[in-house]
Amino acid sequence: MATRSLVWMLVALISGFSLSQAFRTVAAILAAPLQTDWALSPQQLGVFAAAFHFAFGAMQLFMGIGIDLYGVRRTILVAFPLAIVGSVLSALAPGYGTLVFAQVLIGVGCAPAFLVCTVFIARHFAPQRFAAMSGLALGLGTVGMLLTGTPLAWLVQQWSWRAGFVALAVLAALAWLWMARCVHEPAAHHGAPPAAERESVHQAVLRFAGLFALPHTWGIVALGGVTYAALISLRGLWMGPLLIERHGYSLVASGNAALALSVIALFGPIVFGRIDPGAATRRRWLVACTLLTAGLFALLALGIDGALDVALMLAIGLLSGFIVLQYADVRAAYPAHLTGRAMAAFTMAMFLGVAAMQWATGAIASMAEAHGADPYAWVMAGIAAMLALSAAAFAWLPQPPVQVAAQA
Repeated sequence: MATRSLVWMLVALISGFSLSQAFRTVAAILAAPLQTDWALSPQQLGVFAAAFHFAFGAMQLFMGIGIDLYGVRRTILVAFPLAIVGSVLSALAPGYGTLVFAQVLIGVGCAPAFLVCTVFIARHFAPQRFAAMSGLALGLGTVGMLLTGTPLAWLVQQWSWRAGFVALAVLAALAWLWMARCVHEPAAHHGAPPAAERESVHQAVLRFAGLFALPHTWGIVALGGVTYAALISLRGLWMGPLLIERHGYSLVASGNAALALSVIALFGPIVFGRIDPGAATRRRWLVACTLLTAGLFALLALGIDGALDVALMLAIGLLSGFIVLQYADVRAAYPAHLTGRAMAAFTMAMFLGVAAMQWATGAIASMAEAHGADPYAWVMAGIAAMLALSAAAFAWLPQPPVQVAAQA
């Protein structure tokens, strides 16, 4: 296939990923209005934000199998309409329970959104371009976060939080139409295998589970479950409430800060994708970047000044681009025939980690309030500790076999 056609197909797929990024970060702007309307506790906000990610992460196994058995196009076109339905249901939700259920639907619908991008890149672009193209996909996907900054804050302030979900439903429908029109992965070439050659779902599940029998998988999962979770817990849940309650920012002012972080985060993966140091030193970079991020969160816990807190958040957004190196590390850690399953396992760890961290930080904030402490100090310190522990686990747990890593 011509490179130009492949690039346009990838961009269409990225539009779906971009909307999933928007859905996963709405809580940062909607937290304050939801607390006002429904008197939600910090722990309830954590559950609301985590519901998307629990569903998203839990479905990675099945989406990975779906891609292997039926191809990229069929998988994303069948799943993504659930995100549209969930967004409409969110806009109409009569109460908290319905809203949480709607987030689950959105999470299931968005579950294959980034996985189809990474598998498409792995199948259609040269191995040496994988980190750079994945960085480009992550960067362009961050455009979805721009929508949940100032634009969403303005929309909510002018109308209501329900209007925000209506707007996202319309954009998601347009993204689905674009993917349906543009993505046509040929079955004979890297698409779904012929029916006679397809393994059963039971066989696929067993082979997926077999990844966890490999010792080096656990270090990858330990780091993958925390690094992206730290960024999304900040940008997708705590950023808005922290700036509003700790420093007196307005909803739109906090939206402006979220927009700035999203713009910065757009370039991080592109930069790190271009400077990928290669398999020989990539893992040392991952440990160092994780520990540096932990230090920035520890400084956020101090709450010294509003401007400093915003600067620290922007630094975290830029540094988060190193996450693209984790995808390159996963690709280097497994033989080619396991790449798709390994990517699905890593993505599952990432988003179950987001859900777990958002739930855990909600519980931490509620405990802090019960003890009369600053909940945001406790939350940021907790995230810093999780990052430091994950870096230690990644460094000390078994490493990939040298012969596999040398292929990258």
